Amino acid sequence: MGGIIASGGKWVITAQKLRRAGCLEVSINGGKRRGQQPQRNIKRPKRSEINFLPNFPDGEDETSMESKRKEMVEDMKKRHPNASLIAKNMNSTFALRRKELIETEPGVKDTVERWPALFTESQILAEFSRISGKNLQTEFFQELDRFTQRFIDIFKAKGGDIGCKLKKILQQIENEKSDIVGRRTAVLHGLPLLLGEDPTDFYTTCFDCDDEGEMSGTSIGILSVIPEDSATIPYSLHLDATSTAIILEGRVVMDDLGNLPKAMCLLFGLIYALNLEYPAVLKNTFDFIQRVILSLGHKSLKPKIQSLKNRLLL
Repeated sequence: MGGIIASGGKWVITAQKLRRAGCLEVSINGGKRRGQQPQRNIKRPKRSEINFLPNFPDGEDETSMESKRKEMVEDMKKRHPNASLIAKNMNSTFALRRKELIETEPGVKDTVERWPALFTESQILAEFSRISGKNLQTEFFQELDRFTQRFIDIFKAKGGDIGCKLKKILQQIENEKSDIVGRRTAVLHGLPLLLGEDPTDFYTTCFDCDDEGEMSGTSIGILSVIPEDSATIPYSLHLDATSTAIILEGRVVMDDLGNLPKAMCLLFGLIYALNLEYPAVLKNTFDFIQRVILSLGHKSLKPKIQSLKNRLLL
């Protein structure tokens, strides 16, 4: 039967059969076994991506999709881009984009130039849905809000040095009880502390009179642009920020995002869209968002993440 085996009374197509049929994802993962040069630098799907490396659609090839990509780029340069045309071309070129990002791992600067629409809110959400089958924005905020009050209770009960830092965070939302953005911001600032991480180098700030275009010291993070006369305190939430931006590889790739929770949601989507690693300083935090907030991945969790999840569900 070649590449087909029986399992539980059903016929199952094996990896060998899929490779022969031209399945790109299986072909990449099987390179070493086929005697080809091992493709060590290609990341494997590990975050429950249901469309990690899709095949090209029937009737499409690199030439036809490249033409649609160029059409998208030209439209993005217009004063009033055609949103429906851009969405159509981005959907049509998904397989080409994933092939580039996974096989060649281009720098963020190059990706911005080739796929500028990928750095817009609507296309980040669409790309995340293509990759994971999830509605990122809805599920991220729905679950974050579901746990917010429990997070705040845990913050209040925490003792020691971490407890002191969490109390400084909570003091900033004492008069913001009805402000959902303030509460979300507090949770996202406090979550890393509960998981043994320091968010200082991830949540960065600059004054609105500074040049925010170049942040060479930050490989990945969220930038809050604050008024020049703003008071800065340890573990400040900067709820008075005039703008919020996303930084990747030392450059601002998206700005004017409104608030930190929205920026965090979109950054998580960008990490999936660009096939990036989680920031080393907040690896547990992003893993928590993936596995607990968005329910993506295996059920087995790291001890710290499992412990926090248990406390949230009490």
